[in-house]
Amino acid sequence: MGIPTSANAADTVVAVSDLTRVYGHRRAADGVSFAVGRGEIYGIIGPNGSGKTTSIECVQGLRVPTSGTIRVLGLDPATQRGALRHRIGSQLQESALPDRLRVWEALDLFATLSPKSRDWRGLARDWGLWESRSTAFADLSGGQRQRLFVALALVNEPEVVFLDEMTTGLDPSARHAAWELVGEVRDRGATVVLVTHFMDEAEALCDRIAVFRDGRVLAIDTPAGLVQRFAGESTVQFTHEGDVPWLSACEGVSAVHRSGTHFAVRGEGPLLAHVAAALVAHGIAPLDLSVERPTLEQAYLRISEMEDRTP
Repeated sequence: MGIPTSANAADTVVAVSDLTRVYGHRRAADGVSFAVGRGEIYGIIGPNGSGKTTSIECVQGLRVPTSGTIRVLGLDPATQRGALRHRIGSQLQESALPDRLRVWEALDLFATLSPKSRDWRGLARDWGLWESRSTAFADLSGGQRQRLFVALALVNEPEVVFLDEMTTGLDPSARHAAWELVGEVRDRGATVVLVTHFMDEAEALCDRIAVFRDGRVLAIDTPAGLVQRFAGESTVQFTHEGDVPWLSACEGVSAVHRSGTHFAVRGEGPLLAHVAAALVAHGIAPLDLSVERPTLEQAYLRISEMEDRTP
């Protein structure tokens, strides 16, 4: 598979080249390369043990790579972590705070330690923590702890923020609220690197996605690009009393199936737009025109299947 790893060089804020991290005889990261552009929400997806967290911990300077080159905002996180510390924000998958530390105390402490910080009260409100601001860490639910760690990652107004499984433990309503807030984080000028195993989350939020498996990057593209390359065709459906023999020649169409008055048109690319334009050009405007698109999850499964079949 061809893997486009580069963002625009002038706007690259995270550059990873041939990153390898070895534990004994196991390569947790095995030649990982990717680049994140300024202002992107960049997704990293893959199963547990695929090297996602190891790679991101190396990028943040929390682990030292066995080999490879990493630059974040032009700095080497392994040797210049101090200079980088106040410019990035990190929400880690495995984090903890002292049991008796209260929510407001944690936010206030992190704000005090940063030379450039946001009003922690606003973050507490944004992330649904205001009502529990006097609650001790030990008494928070799993979802509340996740929201607290995200808020702590944002309190220093980071230029790049790393979010690792940020919505694990959140209910569906809280997950969608978190998605909106991540969009706002980008709107404030930050670049977001999002590690997730939720395909709907990656598809909804990310500008580009890197697919990890067994310590390697198998594919990088936009969500739509991954779907188009790996998940197969879309299907446009509608009902019509007459025949449409000319529709099979429409751009992007690979097959037209008819069952009574029901039509199913399969194809690739912006299929709905092409089919709709052709129908309207022939004076047909079905009220039930719809499209079933393949999903990122289907693309991800297809990529995994292709990898399993590789000798």
